[in-house]
This record gives sequence, structure tokens and C-alpha cells, in this order.
Amino acid sequence: MPHRPPRRGTPLAAVLATTAMALLAACAQAPRTVAVEQLPQDHLFQASGQAADGAAPGSEADRLFELSEPMRQYAERVLRDPAAWRDRRQALIDALYLRHALQLAYDAEATRSAAEAFEARAGNCLSLVLMTAAFAKHLNLPVAYQQVLIDDEFSRAGDLFFVSGHVNVMLGRHGPSPKGDDAHWLTIDFLPQVELRGQRTVVLEEQTLVAMFLNNRAAEALAAGRVDRAYWYARTALQRDAHFTPAANTLGVVYHRAGHLEAAERALRYVLEREPRSASAWSNLARLFQAQGRHDEGRAAMARLAELEPHPPFHFFELGRTALREGDAARARDLLKRELRMQPQQHEVHFWLAQAYAALGDTPAAARHLGLAAEYSPTRQARAIYAGKLERLRVVRQQ
Repeated sequence: MPHRPPRRGTPLAAVLATTAMALLAACAQAPRTVAVEQLPQDHLFQASGQAADGAAPGSEADRLFELSEPMRQYAERVLRDPAAWRDRRQALIDALYLRHALQLAYDAEATRSAAEAFEARAGNCLSLVLMTAAFAKHLNLPVAYQQVLIDDEFSRAGDLFFVSGHVNVMLGRHGPSPKGDDAHWLTIDFLPQVELRGQRTVVLEEQTLVAMFLNNRAAEALAAGRVDRAYWYARTALQRDAHFTPAANTLGVVYHRAGHLEAAERALRYVLEREPRSASAWSNLARLFQAQGRHDEGRAAMARLAELEPHPPFHFFELGRTALREGDAARARDLLKRELRMQPQQHEVHFWLAQAYAALGDTPAAARHLGLAAEYSPTRQARAIYAGKLERLRVVRQQ
């Protein structure tokens, strides 16, 4: 299962859709048998796969926070007013995120560097964090990063599932800060504050943020069928932060896709030795055992996965789609509503629920869920498609 979000957007941790042996499940504190140094297998992949427009992932990571010339010009133009320097943090926030400033859009189609997000005027939350941090560094402002502990969100591309979290950025001011002085920091987030109220956060080191970017790139390459390129991104993510286990999970998926099953198992065991409750790793390991005909171990892994995740993502969604295709719109509606309780911002579920309501003759409900599908869509292209469908539905209602 890779890691990516619709409305949020941080790390992509790759996961193929659905015994890490009983030993792993029972002995979380057992000595670790897989070291990070055992995971890379460079000789199995084409070196050309590491190039993205001629740049290797390591080089790309080194330039994540670089300002392009248009960014420099923008910074000088909007911040040259001496009044802006009274609080450079607020001046930067105003310059980037006020309605009449850059007019940035949320777009999870691809994870972008700071310069790429500025050029596109769009990005997922990780890309927008990178862009904000790049400007803050240019202004010599202290920068810190947080992972927000909200429920994961899921999306799909073929038989790949993507699980997404959320990150934000904090800007500090110069001078001593008394311990616990929240006024020293301003938090910039790209989710409505009502969604964040009461949520816990974990401070992220910059090296982890960089590993998240690289892991996202790996998952996106996997979704595009570029396995060699995915390998180099995931490998580099682990080089930047050996403790970032989602990258090892992605690496396990890459090895499986490339047919290197022993290396895939080693990477997944590396994850489970450190995170025995990782549903993504258990799902990937179960799929790996099944591919090898190791049915007893596969059943044990699936049983462990069922304990952790009784109803996997899209379980009721698929049942609902089947019911709708069979002409049972009422059952489809009920099943899709169950999926929404687990994934309230999943645009695909809202779209199919709109179709169920339309089949039941409840046009207002169909329009409401089409609108929500557009609102929660991860890309501008998907939003445009849903908006077009909603407009056509409104025309039909008026006739």
C-alpha cells in the first residue's frame, strides 16, 4: 500500500492491496533480525530508473527547498515594504495564502518540490509545506514541521492502495522563546481548523520530511508502472531517514512487483520488526506468501491483518458497487454509507453514492454527494469532472 491523500497529502507508503509468522506477531520485543543495510539491492534495477529529467533522487532531494528565480523575484516584490519586516512570519503568510496572493490550489496529482509547487500554484499538503519552508528559509525564519495525527485516508490506482497522513509547518520568530511559549510559533496548515481541533501532533525532523517526499515519488512511480524509478526513490528515502519505515514498506512492494520475492519479504519483515501493527506491511506480506504458494503462512498473515483491520479500505465500497450493478440501489446506498463512516472524505464513495441516490429517484441527495465528490477530489482534473456531472444533473432537475 503506498501512502497518499485526497484532501490531505503527506507520505505515500506503498501497499499492494491485500508467517510474517506467528513469531513476529507474538514477539514484538524479539531481537531484530533485519538491518537497514540489508535492504538495498541496486544490482537488480536499471540505473537509468533513478533519473527524473536527468536528476537522481538524491540530487532532487538536495534541491527540495531551492528557490527558483521567479520565487526570488516574488519574495523581493511582496516583502520589500519595510512594514512587512515587523513580523516576517505574518508577511509571508499573507504573501502566500491570502485570497488575492498566489491563489494556490490543493492538488494531490503529484508531489512537488518547493519550486514546482510555486510554478504550478498547486500541491498536496507536503508540497505546500516545502514551498512555505523554502520562503521561510530565504527570510532566515526558524522553521519546524509537524505530523498531525488524524485518521489515515485511502485512495487507489489499479491494485495499489495509497494511505495518506497530514503534515503542517510552523514558522518561528527570532529571539529567546520561553518553554511552552506557543506565541513564538505560527502554524500554517492546509486543512480547515475545525478538522484539526483537538488533534495531537508529532514533531518531524527535516530529514523525515525529505524521506516522505521521496517515498511519495516512489509510490507515484509505482502507480505509473515505473518500477526501476520507484526503487531508487524508495531506496534514497531510506538513506535519508533509516527510521522511516513507510519507505521500507514501499521498497517491499517494489521488490514484489519486480519479481524479487526474497528481497520483498526481507523489507516487509524489517517493517514488522519495528511496527508489528502495520496493517500495510501485513497486507503486503500476505499477498507475497500467496504468490509463493506459502498458504499456511498466508492465512496466518491474513488472520493477523483481520485483527488489526476487520474491514479493509474499500470493502463496503466494492460491495456497494456490486449491488448497484445488480440493480439493488437501496442496498448499494446502505453499503456505501457504511464505507463513508470509515472514509468520510473519499470522493469515489461520494460519487457512487450519488449514483445510488439517483437510481432511487432522490435527486437532491444525488446532487449533494456529487458536490462532496468534487469538494474532496484530490486533483483539479477530478474536481472539474465531478463539477461537470453536477452541472448536468442540475440542468436535468430544472427541465
